[in-house]
Parts: sequence; C-alpha cells; structure tokens
Amino acid sequence: MRFSNTFFDEIRDRVPISDVIGRRVTWDRRKTNVPRGDYWACCPFHGEKSPSFHCEDRKGRYHCFGCGVTGDHFRFLTEIEGLSFPEAVQQIADMAGVPMPVADPMEAKREKERTSLLDVMEMATQFFQDQLQAANGARARAYLRDRGLTGRTIETFRLGYSPDSRNALKEFLAGKGVLKEQMEACGLVVHENVPVSYDRFRDRIMFPILSSREKVIAFGGRAMSPDAPAKYLNSNETELFHKGNVLYNFTRARRAAQGNDGAGTIIAVEGYMDVIALHQAGVENAVAPLGTALTENQLELLWKMTPQPVLCFDGDGAGIRAANRAADLALPHIKPGRTVRFALLPDGKDPDDLVRHDGRAPFDKVMAQAKPLAEMIWSREASSGTFDTPEARAELEARLKQMVSVISDENVRRHYQQDMRDRLNGLFQPQFQRGGNQQGRGFSREGNGRAFGGRGGPGRDRQPDTNTKATDRLMRSGMIKGHQDIPGLRESVLALTIVNHPALLQDEYDEIAAIDYESRELQRLWSAMLGTAAAMAGPQLNRERLIEALEEQGFAALLKSLDQQVRNARLWTATEEAATEDAREGYRQALALHKRSKALRWHKIELQSAIAEATEEGDGDLIEQLMRALQEVQLEALRLENQEAIIDGFGVLSGRIKGAAGK
Repeated sequence: MRFSNTFFDEIRDRVPISDVIGRRVTWDRRKTNVPRGDYWACCPFHGEKSPSFHCEDRKGRYHCFGCGVTGDHFRFLTEIEGLSFPEAVQQIADMAGVPMPVADPMEAKREKERTSLLDVMEMATQFFQDQLQAANGARARAYLRDRGLTGRTIETFRLGYSPDSRNALKEFLAGKGVLKEQMEACGLVVHENVPVSYDRFRDRIMFPILSSREKVIAFGGRAMSPDAPAKYLNSNETELFHKGNVLYNFTRARRAAQGNDGAGTIIAVEGYMDVIALHQAGVENAVAPLGTALTENQLELLWKMTPQPVLCFDGDGAGIRAANRAADLALPHIKPGRTVRFALLPDGKDPDDLVRHDGRAPFDKVMAQAKPLAEMIWSREASSGTFDTPEARAELEARLKQMVSVISDENVRRHYQQDMRDRLNGLFQPQFQRGGNQQGRGFSREGNGRAFGGRGGPGRDRQPDTNTKATDRLMRSGMIKGHQDIPGLRESVLALTIVNHPALLQDEYDEIAAIDYESRELQRLWSAMLGTAAAMAGPQLNRERLIEALEEQGFAALLKSLDQQVRNARLWTATEEAATEDAREGYRQALALHKRSKALRWHKIELQSAIAEATEEGDGDLIEQLMRALQEVQLEALRLENQEAIIDGFGVLSGRIKGAAGK
C-alpha cells in the first residue's frame, strides 16, 4: 500500500523518535538533555560501553557515531525489530493514535491531484520570477533595491512580480496546458461576481510560501500601488495551503537552528520583509506568521523546532498588543522545558528597519534582552494602574491568579503561582520613609532590598528586639526562626494535616501547593509530597501509600517528629484519627493564622529596618513613632498566638474523631 506524505508527516510529528527508540535502549542520564529533545545511549546495533548513539526529536533522526547507522522512526523498527515497512508504519500510527489509511482509489486520485497542483504552483513561481526581471518589473526591482535587498537575497527567496494585468498569469498557465479548474484550486485566479475568472495577484511583489518539504504552496503579495485595497494579500485556503498551519521560512529557519549544534533558537517576527532582511543580515533562523496573529498551530510548529522560541514584536502599540495576545495564547500550553520569550524592539522600529539602518548588532542586543513569559505577564498587569488601596491590590492579585490558573501543567502552574506571589510581595511591601508611609507606589528596588535583608534589613538589625519574651513566644509559634531548623507548631499542623488527609488536595490544591514554609526541612518534605501526590493522582492516592513513599525518600524521622509535636500540643485535627471535615476546618484555621503571622513578620522586619535608618539619622521623633508601631505588631502577634486555642480540641468537641484521640 502506498502512503501519502501527509500521513507520514502527521504520525512522525505526533510521536517523538525518542519514544520509539526508548523502548529498546536506556538513555544516558549524563549526556541526555530531555528538554531539548536530545538523547544519548549505547548503540543497540553494535556492542559498546560508552554512549555514541544519538537521536534528536526535532530532527526525527538517529545516528551512531560508532558504527555509522542512521535513519528515522520507520528505519529503526525495520532494522532493529525486523518489521516490514508497512508493519513499522502501522506501529508508529498506533502510537500516534492515527488510524491507518484505507486503500481508497479516490484518495490516490486526490494525492495525484495535489502533486499536479504543486507543479502548477512551481510554474507560477517561475513566471513571477521572470516578470520581476522583465521590463515591466523595473518598478518592483527598484522598490526591492530601495529596501536594501541584494540580488542574491531576491534569488534565495525566489521573489517575483505579478504584472498589472487581469490575465497575464492565467494566459501563461493556459499555454502550458494547465486547466482552469487547477488554477482555481491553487487560488491563482478568482471569480468576483463575474462569469470569467481573472488573476488574483496583480501589480504586486510576490513572496512564495513553502511547505515543510520546500514546495511552493501559496503566495503573499505586496501591493505596489498605494491605492490598493490591501497592502498585503495572501493566497486563499486551498487543498495545499491552510494559513494557520504554516510559518513563512519554516524549513530554512529550522535548518539554521539545527545547524548551530542543535542549540539554536527560532525567532518569530511579524512579516515577510522582516524575515528576509534578517536573513540578509545573517540571522537565518527567523519565521513569520502569514499576515495574521500567531495561531496555536503555528506556536506548536515553533515548539517542534525549539523548546524556547523568541517572539519578536515591533515596538509600537500594535506590536505590544500582539505580544500580549501571544502571551495569552502560549500560557495554557507551557510545560517543563517548553516556553516562549519576548523581544520588544525600540518604539517605531521593526526588524527590517533595525538591521537595514544599524546592522545586526542592535538586533542581537534586543534578542539578548528578551523577557521570559512570566515577566511579560507581570509587566502588563502591574504597569496597568496604581495600587495604593487594598482593593486595587486585591484586584491585581485576583487577575494574576486567574491568568495563571489556565496553565494546564500542574508543576509549571505551581511555580508560576509562587513567582507571582513573590512579585506581589515585592510590589506591596510598605516603604517606610521619613515623613510617611509610601506603600505600593511602585517597584522600589532600594526599599525591597531593605525588606529582604539589605541595608538595615533582617541581616543587619541595628535595633535590638524590645520584647525578648515576645520574641521567644514568636519563635515557639513558628513566626520567627531560631538558629535551628525546628518547624514551628503551626507549620507542622499544616504539613501533617495534608499528609494524614491527602484527600484535601483535591479541593484545596492551589492553596496547599502555594504554602511557603520557613522550615527548610518542611520545604523539602512539601516538594516531595506534592511530586509524590501528583504521581499517585486518583484512587491510588491515600495516606498509607503517601507515607510509605515519603519514608522511602528519607522523611520517616521528620514525620514521626511532626506527629509527636502535634499530639503533645493536643491539636487532634492534624492527626490521622480526625474526621475529614474536622481536618479540613482545622487546616483552614491554621492556614489563616499562618498567612496573618507571615504578614505580621514582614511588617515587623520593615519596622526594624526603618528604626535602624532613623537611629542612624538621629531622628528621635520618628524612632519613637516606629517603636510604638513595632510594639503594636508584637502585641498583635501574641494575640494571634493565643488564637491557636481555637484549633486545640476542635475534633474532640465535634464528636467526629475516628479513633482514640490521645494515643
């Protein structure tokens, strides 16, 4: 049976070659780079002790530097497993979840027709190229010359010119025996309320658009007349061309990126001329969507070439809006090792302008300063207003939480939540200055440096704690850390409740995953617990299996210590005997106290920092004012500590303890 190239491309794209080969080899952990899709192993075709067998997902190829074997998905199966070629195709199709094509005379006919349409597109391309060099192409040649393009670049991209005639291409193709139906199927001629078709492209510079197999499948045309209704006009959707699935310069850019030892990235710019100008300047790894906003399919194409493409946008308002749309498009689909970065050009510049007037160096500088996706999201939201009221800050926090919630990968979503919390904390830290409280006014790095251990911060407290007894009690409650990494009681309750009642993860996952423990031991436990719970998601997740897995990872002593700590304090809701509803209520109360205590802790740190600066400046009135504020914070912390009695005994009083509470 003969398979179409379209079918081969589909199943190869859906199944990484590493999945096929990985069933027969063990990847070398030291040399393999999974995020880049770069794998090494000992060759399965000949005996060896050190790995010289290499495969790359982006290329869909393998090669052994020892014995020289090379091939793709199908060849590996035919040579290593002895399958026939159709059997190998069947196996890859099964892995891809794609049904095998049924022998269909009509499909064979359509494949033949597609091949003939490609021949027609090639004829049209040659016609446009010849017209550019003819007498009536003089104005188009002058335009390209004014844009700085060399003859070699024009030839490389096969640029052409469509004459200002309704029938020039149509008559040329008819003279070559091309049928009217074929011209229409290629989108080269159109009907617009007239019985006779005419050329779609007239008086335009022509940009051939190539498939991944470097066959011309469509055209983009730039109008020479300033009065043309559309400055750029693309081919319409055809059997060969689906605009949202194609990137201009795809194959050439992929080859350039892979030629850089496989380490090159891909740059997505906005237009044909940007791609061509960059290529002429030596940046050969650029692509462009076809006159529309980037689509999901085009984004997937970018990720097939590189795990971290750079999206480059013009520095005007339209470019910024396009960048924001692309950020929203990418956010749900990012995964570990798969993201995007954003390069924003100087205002009023596009890549073509930049390299034509200033050379490649300024463009390389812009690329080096490309922003991560998280920074792009944060900059857009945090620069959109002032946050000098609790309501405004709450609105910003809610927007960020909603945006991050669309990320489908749980681990990436959890890290984004933490990143946004850290940024919010930095933005909202009160900035105590002489003469008043400058809270939430901007991104003061100096103020945030003091808050996180800078001059006068917690690393250099010049003013001793005015209430040693209060400090001792705060240390016992977990608000202030001592020199030893002993978990505070409140943190122990939070951790042990979830370990003993992992069912709470289903309803409270975002809150649970976001807990920021002070204890390094609990940080380690929490990371292991979340990873283990994710691996056991579903009916397999229960207390016994979770604890067994954590003990195997070396947390047995810590879990025993936490259990003893909460039992000594008679906080029964954290123990395994508590009913689920009691555990949930106790956990929520403990979490509320935990959040409030952290807020008080940071407030205390800021006050101590401000006291240190006021002491240095000798401002007695300000020192007195700040000391009163510090004392109020410490008293509130003590009141908060006393509220933990609310949790104590909750399960006993409710009558819903599952077993003996005091064992």
